[in-house]
Amino acid sequence: MKVLVTGAAGFLGKNLVAALRPRKDVEVLEADVATAADALEAALGVADVVFHLAGVNRPENVAEFATGNAGVTEAVCAALERKGRRPKIVLSSSIQAERDNPYGQSKRGAEEALEHFSARTGAECVVHRLKNLFGKWCRPNYNSVTATFCHNIAHDLPIQISDPGAVVDLTYVDDVVAAFLSELDAPPRSGFRFAEPLVSHQVTLGELAETIRGFRAHRTTLRLPDFSSPFVRALYATYLSYVEPGEHGYQLDIKADTRGSLAEFLKSPCFGQIFISRTKPGITRGNHYHHTKTEKFLVVQGEGLIRLRQIDGPAVIEFRVRGEDYRVVDIPPGYTHSIENVGAGEMVTLFWSSEVFDPSRTDTIFDPVLPPAR
Repeated sequence: MKVLVTGAAGFLGKNLVAALRPRKDVEVLEADVATAADALEAALGVADVVFHLAGVNRPENVAEFATGNAGVTEAVCAALERKGRRPKIVLSSSIQAERDNPYGQSKRGAEEALEHFSARTGAECVVHRLKNLFGKWCRPNYNSVTATFCHNIAHDLPIQISDPGAVVDLTYVDDVVAAFLSELDAPPRSGFRFAEPLVSHQVTLGELAETIRGFRAHRTTLRLPDFSSPFVRALYATYLSYVEPGEHGYQLDIKADTRGSLAEFLKSPCFGQIFISRTKPGITRGNHYHHTKTEKFLVVQGEGLIRLRQIDGPAVIEFRVRGEDYRVVDIPPGYTHSIENVGAGEMVTLFWSSEVFDPSRTDTIFDPVLPPAR
């Protein structure tokens, strides 16, 4: 199947092409503003499906809206008719097509050009009226508030918010790409139609900025956002795409003493926290219990001996663990517990706690697992 993507170098086009390339049943043909007219004509002559994404949204001259949106679409349809071809065409339009402004009029004109082409040829033509898109590779400080906020906050640059309460309706670019890919696999049907609206998320500009600032602060607070929200997951992925490549690595705050070292890694009110430690040979950590807090221990390097004792009883339970075994030990409440490095080298342990550590309410009570030597 030969698939032509116009506007292939743009934000949406780049994401779609990246999703199409791995498909072995698709040969991707790309066209953009730099593509010669004869090359575009040749691609239109063989394409089975055309994703028409090319368009203008911020021209220097308002008249370019009409030529760059409706005009280009009319030219594509005319070229196909000259060649006697009627591939499936998927047009990326905008909800602005419902409004009476130069941009909206030009997008509506593109839709009408496609509708007329379908009526004359019987070709399958689908219009996706898209909302405000966000995602990786979107150009900041251009026409996307999300891209601008992500880029500027990632680079410690100021952002401007005239009305924090203003609401924007955002759609993730990967959701658009998924809808476009489904157009390739859907059974063919003739005629013109509008696609079902895609999922979107309404958020105020103030909330959007606050959420992205939280992403920026994560490296210090270690607090993850609420990834149960698909929108937040998509927004975080978008934010990370604007961090400079050389800035992707960051240092954790290491607490070191004679026993070894420890660093907190991740925190979340939804799942607690994760931290990691290095323990020297012969050293024991722990010897305390919790009333409510629970933990998981996972030794990833070295050898350890994990001991548990119910606080009102003498019986000690032991778990010998090695890094190569990936064995997890649950620490229930009401059990004093410890972990000893019984190997010859350093022991590295990954800990999970069901609660983020609160120094004002530690829920940690000292109690040796083993009775003191007499």
